[in-house]
Amino acid sequence: MNINQESDYAFRIILMLSKEGLDNRLDAKSLSEKGNIPLRFLLKLTRKLTQSGIVKSFRGVNGGYALAKAPINITLKDVVEAIQGPIIVTRCVYDKESCSANKLGHCSIHKALINIQSTMVEKLEKVNFEDLKNDPW
Repeated sequence: MNINQESDYAFRIILMLSKEGLDNRLDAKSLSEKGNIPLRFLLKLTRKLTQSGIVKSFRGVNGGYALAKAPINITLKDVVEAIQGPIIVTRCVYDKESCSANKLGHCSIHKALINIQSTMVEKLEKVNFEDLKNDPW
């Protein structure tokens, strides 16, 4: 599992919106400039974040983006999954049939990786944007 550049940018977007407050909006240009995120890339990410229910978008003169839920209810895990999909360390964790060693889930390595994945998911679930928004960025 690699938390990629898209997720890193998405973390910035959610953090900036969290700092603005639940009912306040930021337009794409402001988010792009404040977050040092290329505008075209930002638009792609805000689409994914909107589809996942983390962000809501508004059209028109007073348009922009705002959080769809309170920062305390948005975790790092939520953002990674909205951008990258399910958090999976190795494909054998979710599809035992795809094991290249033909162990079908009976491999000690895969069992260890399942534990590592569970720990990682648990840690990502514990960090929410309410906790992060008051720290300097």
